[in-house]
Amino acid sequence: MAGQEKMRILIVDDERTIRRFLKATLVSHDYDVFEAANGAEALKYAVSSHPDVIILDLGLPDMDGVDITRQIRERSKTPIIILSVREDESDKIAALDAGADDYLTKPFHAGEMLARIRAVMRRLLPQSEKSLFTVGKLSIDLAQHSVEVNGHPVHLTPTEYVLLKVLVLNAGKIMTHRQILKEIWDKTEDVEEALHLLRVTMSNLRNKIEPDPDMPAYILTEPCVGYRLCTDL
Repeated sequence: MAGQEKMRILIVDDERTIRRFLKATLVSHDYDVFEAANGAEALKYAVSSHPDVIILDLGLPDMDGVDITRQIRERSKTPIIILSVREDESDKIAALDAGADDYLTKPFHAGEMLARIRAVMRRLLPQSEKSLFTVGKLSIDLAQHSVEVNGHPVHLTPTEYVLLKVLVLNAGKIMTHRQILKEIWDKTEDVEEALHLLRVTMSNLRNKIEPDPDMPAYILTEPCVGYRLCTDL
């Protein structure tokens, strides 16, 4: 990164071995890393040290990670990647709805963590740099409101396009059902009806853009949680 300021990453975890592993991995990829061992330190450093990304464990000794996420999100848009042994869908949904950008379950591979960091960093690009999104043979130009697969135009309904646009603007991030419903059907009072509409719209969208709609490559399902638009294949 010669001539460029290093990206700053805050690691929040009460396990020293996890912090050491993450720091060694991230420093070897030219990130500037600093650490916090509890929630109080996390909130302090999140404000004073201006990290570019926060990697946050949910199970801290003094505060719950969901509460920390909510407090950070009230004052900052810094991307937050949750790291936790909790596998229950309700924990994931709570963290993501509180403002987390992604969720990794321990144990995890270093390569997966690095990929998630790259994905959240992409969302920090200026809006103009995010107008053209390409992955595999799928290309979306938000400025031109156009979608192509294999170089051929794809016609989407207005709702299908809005759904795809929401995923593009949050590419790589798990979008919960609630977050998507708020973006697309904000005034829908019947949640079950809205979820049904979302599933139908997603199915129709996949039929138009996926090489194999039964085994999606672009829009991945996070079971019982939501959807994620893949950023690289």
